[in-house]
Amino acid sequence: MRASTFFMPTLREVPAEAEIASHQLLLRAGFIRKSAAGIYTFLPLGLRVLKKVEEIVREEMNRAGGLEIQLPILQAADLWHRSGRWHVYGPELIRLKDRHGRDFCLGPTHEEIVTELVKGEVRSYKQLPLLLYQIQNKYRDEKRPRFGLLRGREFVMKDLYSFDRDEAGLEESYRKMYTAYERVFTRCGLDFRVVEADTGAIGGHDSHEFMALAAAGEATIVYCGACGYAANAEKAESRSTGEAGGERPRPLERVATPGKRTVEEVTAFLGVPARKIIKTLVYQSDAGPVAVLVRGDREVNEVKLQRIVGSLRLELADGPTVEKLTGAPVGFAGPVGLNLPLVVDREVAGLANAVAGANAADAHYVNVNPGRDFTLDTVADVRLAAAGDPCIRCGEPLSATRGIEVGQLFKLGDKYSRVMEATFLDENGRERYYIMGCYGIGISRTMAAVVEQHHDAEGIIWPWSLAPFKVVVLPVNSRDEVQAALAEKIYRMLVTAGYDTILDDRQERPGVKFKDADLVGYPVRITVGQKAAAGQVEVRNRRSGETVLVDAADVVQAVTAICGV
Repeated sequence: MRASTFFMPTLREVPAEAEIASHQLLLRAGFIRKSAAGIYTFLPLGLRVLKKVEEIVREEMNRAGGLEIQLPILQAADLWHRSGRWHVYGPELIRLKDRHGRDFCLGPTHEEIVTELVKGEVRSYKQLPLLLYQIQNKYRDEKRPRFGLLRGREFVMKDLYSFDRDEAGLEESYRKMYTAYERVFTRCGLDFRVVEADTGAIGGHDSHEFMALAAAGEATIVYCGACGYAANAEKAESRSTGEAGGERPRPLERVATPGKRTVEEVTAFLGVPARKIIKTLVYQSDAGPVAVLVRGDREVNEVKLQRIVGSLRLELADGPTVEKLTGAPVGFAGPVGLNLPLVVDREVAGLANAVAGANAADAHYVNVNPGRDFTLDTVADVRLAAAGDPCIRCGEPLSATRGIEVGQLFKLGDKYSRVMEATFLDENGRERYYIMGCYGIGISRTMAAVVEQHHDAEGIIWPWSLAPFKVVVLPVNSRDEVQAALAEKIYRMLVTAGYDTILDDRQERPGVKFKDADLVGYPVRITVGQKAAAGQVEVRNRRSGETVLVDAADVVQAVTAICGV
């Protein structure tokens, strides 16, 4: 490939819309261009990388026994109504009508349609297990698309669905995918961690996420360095801390706290630590309002809360609603005398002589004792685990870091096969529901995650496996016949040797070529300059910055030494 005929529009300035490194660099280096909020065009360089990620994924899915298919993006609403997810998915599901007024959606995922496919084609246990996958565009109407390819409304994803006869079969399929995912992300050059995760709108009973570690990640990972426990913050648990420890209950007392609404204001005014405050938050759910109690130094885990109350819709009540339900402005709600269902965090249940709002403006109760002063309707782990908390398994302090979700595995069981009446005949001729799993990899998201981990101040540093071109041959002066001829010769040598190579034959200043080579991130740069007459060129390793002078005849060996093959 020759740069003079290649479409590679690089930018010198950082686009104002780009907040994180991957977004900035993929735009600047000419890999993508924004079409609309959360929707991007992949330019030739970007598409080359995307296809290389796809090929790695495809090879590993095939190695694990997966069979590639292609399902429709446009899905009939009837399937989603049968699974119950037409409303569960909420506003992220892009809905539309055809000319006859029939409802459809653009597929964010394909559990329903693949279950319907297998239901109609597979009847016997002898046809199982079955692993079907596709690599395809998906659509989700994100409320706030951001960070380029990390959170978009259109994205490329691999989704595989396993169909087994029983839970033992599912365990085997899940293990195969777990191993395949480890291979995929290792081959893509990612530093990743596998964590326990919530199943969310997909459903099922177990899930793991593969998280690429990155400061720009939107997810928080909580992990234990001692025993290896790791989970997404939405799922993570920790042992309770700060229990009453035998403290004797004192009489309940109401005190004036004029204008003291926040935990910080109340602790300073009353001289108590935040862990002795009962923070009362009111949420609206499908079943009506519910009050959630956590310690003042804790935050509510809304994913856990949603699971506890069994609600598809959950949102924090606004100020007027809080005042109507509690009789007090925001900041003064409390559980004593509150006529709402209470979800009490385990740490709160263990407090003694705590402080809580008095459900009246400018007033709090002190010496509040759970069980004596208010009923413990539902006691559960409803808080966000945090760094420093004791590990739920071994008790050692937890650590926290940020990550980008690049893949997730789900054990679905019979969640979809049961509601869609998808059955097969076992060896005794009895109808049984398929036991299913689903397994997703964000192809375009993986591409962005790699850039987040592999870049410097000059640009992208692609891992060898994903580079749009492995080598760039760069004549300093393309008008110089000696340089041009040697560059052409080296280019052809590398192509013949099987190296994906681009010849930068543009009539540009050397500085422009060098900057573009670093920005785009070719792993190897071969500079043909003043020593061309002596048959020598510079070979530079983009990652290490090491540059060596070699004879033109030895270029292929030099490149082989850098790539390690």
